[in-house]
Amino acid sequence: MRKLFGIGLVCVLGFVKAQTWKTEDQYVQKFAPYAVEEMEKYKIPASITLAQGLLETGGGQSRLAQEGKNHFGIKCKEDWTGKTMKHTDDAPNECFRVYEDPKQSYEDHSVFLATRKYYTKLFDLNPKDYKAWAHGLKKAGYATNPRYAYILIDKIEKYKLYEFDNTTKDEVYYAILKLYPNLNNDAVFMAQLGQEKQNEKVAPPTVKVPYSQGSYAKKQSEVSDIVDANTKTALLKNILVKNHPNGDLKFFVMPVDAYISDIAKKFGISEKRLMKYNELEDSKLAKNDIIFLEGKNSSGNKETYKAGIGETMHDIAQKFGIKLKKLYSKNRMEAGEEPRAGQVIYLQSKKPRA
Repeated sequence: MRKLFGIGLVCVLGFVKAQTWKTEDQYVQKFAPYAVEEMEKYKIPASITLAQGLLETGGGQSRLAQEGKNHFGIKCKEDWTGKTMKHTDDAPNECFRVYEDPKQSYEDHSVFLATRKYYTKLFDLNPKDYKAWAHGLKKAGYATNPRYAYILIDKIEKYKLYEFDNTTKDEVYYAILKLYPNLNNDAVFMAQLGQEKQNEKVAPPTVKVPYSQGSYAKKQSEVSDIVDANTKTALLKNILVKNHPNGDLKFFVMPVDAYISDIAKKFGISEKRLMKYNELEDSKLAKNDIIFLEGKNSSGNKETYKAGIGETMHDIAQKFGIKLKKLYSKNRMEAGEEPRAGQVIYLQSKKPRA
């Protein structure tokens, strides 16, 4: 299947390490948690993401998926600085992205849809309306196959993937169990399910420390701090900088909780300047925060946007690369005022007077 805009056809979760990708059911069991996590971050229906993954990898069997961990056939493009591989798609030996693990591929797919101008109208759709999303993708030019939308819908309905549009990352394992009750007999899956519910109660990983080396509790804490610090360092090291569609501004999504000083050190930009670029009042940064490495623009790359549940004006300003003060002005709102869910936010022209 030939696709447009640089996509070709085409970390593993512990509870399925013993399984292989012999069936599409196993693909769903393995990657549904990734799709649901991306849905919570980017509002893309998990059913759509999973159906695309199933279709484009042949249930995980494609060369791109197995050798490059690339589940959505995303090609290199000029902004990719990671590993690559050659694969014949629209033409011989085209350049495709290679990921460290499939989870990176899932996130890159979300970022691709969320930051390309061709797909902006998709995010005005109901995230639970998988049929509208399927037809929207086809209309936006995601694939040239005239039946692409119907193929996705068939996948979703055959495997009841719409169930994942109504769950959360904390409950996704129960959704999997509902669809595949035989997993009750899978000891590895059930152990993973139990562990997910215990994660908030269990202390961070530790190692045994002899009492003679000092306070046991203190030593255990030090080891846990080292583990957390090493994980954070590794994630910050592999930050993927993107070009935002609103003027090709350099930005990235925070991979882990950190501080502005960590980002300043990594990119050689002063903390003061980064705080100004991103209109931050706090030096603490949270996982999934959008961070710009240069000043934002005065207008967006689309006319309007409907605010999501719990979204702040700062969230929207970051999402579309617009200066917060300009966003407030365009919408005739006072600084500090927040939008209602579903409220139309003007990104280019000023909101008409009532």
